[in-house]
Amino acid sequence: MDYSVLEKSTLFQGIPAKELREYLEKTPHHIQCYDKEETIFHLMDPAFRIGIILEGRAEAQKSFPNGSQVNVSVRVPGELIGPAAVYSKNQRYPCDIVALEPTTLMMFQKEDLLSLMQKDVRILRNFTTEIASATYMLQQRLELLSYGGIAQKAAFWLLMQVRQTGKTTVQLPESMSKWAMIMNVSRPSLHREIKKLEEKGIIRCMGKTIEVLKQDDLQSVLSD
Repeated sequence: MDYSVLEKSTLFQGIPAKELREYLEKTPHHIQCYDKEETIFHLMDPAFRIGIILEGRAEAQKSFPNGSQVNVSVRVPGELIGPAAVYSKNQRYPCDIVALEPTTLMMFQKEDLLSLMQKDVRILRNFTTEIASATYMLQQRLELLSYGGIAQKAAFWLLMQVRQTGKTTVQLPESMSKWAMIMNVSRPSLHREIKKLEEKGIIRCMGKTIEVLKQDDLQSVLSD
């Protein structure tokens, strides 16, 4: 097995491949592959498995009775899926987790991962950081959805990316449609508002990236 992804993963970061190999040889787990658009975890299914993405990408999707859908987050190689649900009191997956492309996961049962965390405080620390980070990101997500205007949503999302990366050039999701879906707005409306921000000289669009030229003006959009 190639341990390079695991060494950089949110759970095993800082643990050399040799030690990881020893831990995993003694800890039950299995490798599972999913096709594009295949559901990995279903909404409200009993949560007893945690996965680490080795290849591919997976998305948490929340659907509503009116047919609308909110895309909560996208997970990439090295990231965990399902940890909060598995160790929650409810122990149910709160949304569907769907493979965006052919995806390979290393799966652990709840008790086996708990055993790993008990063996090495670094794994426990990494897991705690992951849960805390996910909670923070959810709060940011809720704030994003709290804004009523599309320009406000776009401004908040862009400012959030700038603050997280420390860079004024923001990499957009796969497409404008994907970005619109993340913010639960229509693509034409989002495109129109982005053009307005660009015409005002607040941002500059460059293909799949946006450069934030005037952070203060972008911040002021939130109070419009």
